[in-house]
Amino acid sequence: MDLAREHGISSQAVRNYERDGVIPAARRTPSGYRAYTEVHAAALRAYLALVAGHGYATAGEIMRAAVRGDLDAALRAVDSSHAQLLRDRETLDAVEATIGVLTAAPTPSPPGRPLTVGDLAHRLGVTPATLRKWERAGILSPARDRAAGQRLYGPDDVRDAELAHLLRRGGYLLEHIATVMRQVRAADGPGPLAASLHTWRQRLATRGHAMLVAAGHLAGYPAATGP
Repeated sequence: MDLAREHGISSQAVRNYERDGVIPAARRTPSGYRAYTEVHAAALRAYLALVAGHGYATAGEIMRAAVRGDLDAALRAVDSSHAQLLRDRETLDAVEATIGVLTAAPTPSPPGRPLTVGDLAHRLGVTPATLRKWERAGILSPARDRAAGQRLYGPDDVRDAELAHLLRRGGYLLEHIATVMRQVRAADGPGPLAASLHTWRQRLATRGHAMLVAAGHLAGYPAATGP
């Protein structure tokens, strides 16, 4: 069918999209064939563009709302996705700030023995309650001395705490800092992570551009369906 051919997809894929409610239901001819119109074409263009910018789950949520005429719900989903992109950008900025400080002026090495929560709190100039709050947020994960029942912070834990302290002073939220810590740990330290920042920013830029393109197609869908 022409609708599938325009996008290089199968006729079954179009039927699946109709079944899933991301394009309107097609009228059936007396012989049982589906009759697709420019309304369906506009909906399919919008959906596929939304997938590129927002992912399958959010694109489906947006288009199902648009198809049933609930523009407010569709726009709320769009807004939520844009807000997530902004949070991702802020997290990237936080990582870059952290890497910049580490490479320009490394912090003094912590002592060889593990630090207690009181020792680390004194080192950073914060309270033990703050360190426990960071632990609950997923920023820190110290070992436990089972015999004494106390937290023990090794060199990596001290590094993470110093990074967290830096980012908190910069005004970053705990959830952003927790994401930064996961990135640093996954990259096995700040060096490999620094090398990946350019690619990470490119991916965000590509996603943002795709969202702009999708917005144009989504705006064209109500125009195609009429007032």
